[in-house]
Amino acid sequence: MEENRATWDDRAEAHAKSGNYHVADFIADPSYLSEVVQFDRPRLGDLTGLEGIHLQCHIGTDTISLARLGARMAGLDFSERSLEMARDISTRCGTSVDFVRGDLYEAPEVLGRQYDFVFTGIGALCWLPDIAGWAAVVRRLLKPSGRLLLREGHPMLWALDEERDDGLLVVHHPYFETVEPETEETSETYVETDAVLKLGRWHSWNHGLGEVMSALMTEGFTIRLFEEHRSVPWNALPGHMVVGDDGEWRLTGDADRLPLTYTLHADLPG
Repeated sequence: MEENRATWDDRAEAHAKSGNYHVADFIADPSYLSEVVQFDRPRLGDLTGLEGIHLQCHIGTDTISLARLGARMAGLDFSERSLEMARDISTRCGTSVDFVRGDLYEAPEVLGRQYDFVFTGIGALCWLPDIAGWAAVVRRLLKPSGRLLLREGHPMLWALDEERDDGLLVVHHPYFETVEPETEETSETYVETDAVLKLGRWHSWNHGLGEVMSALMTEGFTIRLFEEHRSVPWNALPGHMVVGDDGEWRLTGDADRLPLTYTLHADLPG
């Protein structure tokens, strides 16, 4: 986790300056929303006046987007450099968000309060070693009748070998949660940038759909919405994808072959 934190710290400024995060659009247009939030906006319902916490918020563009939909937002992340970027962006946008540093598994103690909803965006759960522990944290952060709003990369997408160049989609990584992480050593990142990045080590864990849902149901949640999608908001499989007018990437050829992301909403009983 410490190596992950160092790698996120190193990449935070490059992410904030990359056009992939559309920071200039956020600043120029007070109604601009992140692609992730815009995609799920029809599913989110009315957030006006609700208090929300965005876990693993990174540089805060999804958090700011939810605040622009009327929620009173806070964001939590373990990378202080990411939060520095998030605070700067929210200030330049004129959007009030409370960004707090803390480890996810210690979030209830760090935040010291409960919320109407918890939001988690794409590419967050894969950095956590224990999905059952995550579900317990989400429950503790919610008020009675609170809800979880989640859109994530599909575990089948994370299981594929994204570096193959022979035109085949091949399952290479674990689909299920494992004790030991998948580890990658790289000086690259997932956005377009000219920044020179340090050689860092990523450690990640996949979590199957059954594992995620079972963890939530064990904590007393009721699954209210579950929808698999044929698109993802970045070029997750280079050479296999084409981008649409909505900024979402889909498989070339038969997009029905593979789910790429999913939306899951879960309710906590009152």
